[in-house]
Amino acid sequence: HKRRQKKQCIKAQKTVIAEGINRTNPCSNMAPIFPVIAILVFCLSYASSISPVQATQVNQTFRPLQELQKLKMLKAQLRKINKPSLRTIQSPDGDLIDCVLSHHQPEFDHPLLKGTKPMDPPERPKGHERAGEVSENFQLWSFSGESCPEGTIPIRRTTQKDVPRASSVHSFGKKIPRTTRRDASGNGHEHTVGYVTGDQYYGAKASINVWAPIVANQYEFSLSQSWVISGSFGDDLNTIEAGCQVSPELYGDSYPRFFTYWTADAYQTTGCYNLLCSGFVRTNNRIAIGAAISPTSSYDGG
Repeated sequence: HKRRQKKQCIKAQKTVIAEGINRTNPCSNMAPIFPVIAILVFCLSYASSISPVQATQVNQTFRPLQELQKLKMLKAQLRKINKPSLRTIQSPDGDLIDCVLSHHQPEFDHPLLKGTKPMDPPERPKGHERAGEVSENFQLWSFSGESCPEGTIPIRRTTQKDVPRASSVHSFGKKIPRTTRRDASGNGHEHTVGYVTGDQYYGAKASINVWAPIVANQYEFSLSQSWVISGSFGDDLNTIEAGCQVSPELYGDSYPRFFTYWTADAYQTTGCYNLLCSGFVRTNNRIAIGAAISPTSSYDGG
């Protein structure tokens, strides 16, 4: 019987070769098939049992790398914003006010302004001379009597706690792009505007009450401002803004603060609050943009 089976296998092998079919002879490889399958099944079951652990280890490896990358971006942004100071003044509200040389302010990081120095303010048009000196002692940091020396400007220092409140490092200090309208309606952005148009303007001024309104959450803000605009309310909207605002997201508290803003493309890619990017050239050494205002207005008061 064994001899007959062997002959059949030899015959089958010859038949396979004669037909030119590239396949394995079932007689010669029958025995090793089962160990291979067993080993394969064992390897698959072993791999499936350790894959969640491996996935966790991979995630734990990636998280520190991502956090490290965010921290590097954060520190790079802070180095870009905060300039070396000649003097630092501690404000009662916790702010640090750095006295920075005028030609080292962030505005001169702009390629067109690098290597230059602030020019003297332009002369006022005839009939618009300054009526009198306005008190500049309305910010908390100045209550101690300290001020920045001539040739420097006060800049509120941005800290490592400020930036993470924004959705990203890139969006810190910028308004969310939205359809901008001059009327009082639009997508949860409630506002009232009084405006003049059609004449030739040399500047603007406004008297604004300063309140400390309560906002509902960290991402809500309230402001009153003077808003100088040109262009249409499309992508070419160009604005210069200044006023007071309460914004926990930007400042980390609910103090009313003096602020500025600008954009050249309807808040799409250009512009920022205060001195968080190149834009405004500062000349005054007694008023810090972004610093808290005190005291606030009062009913039937001044």
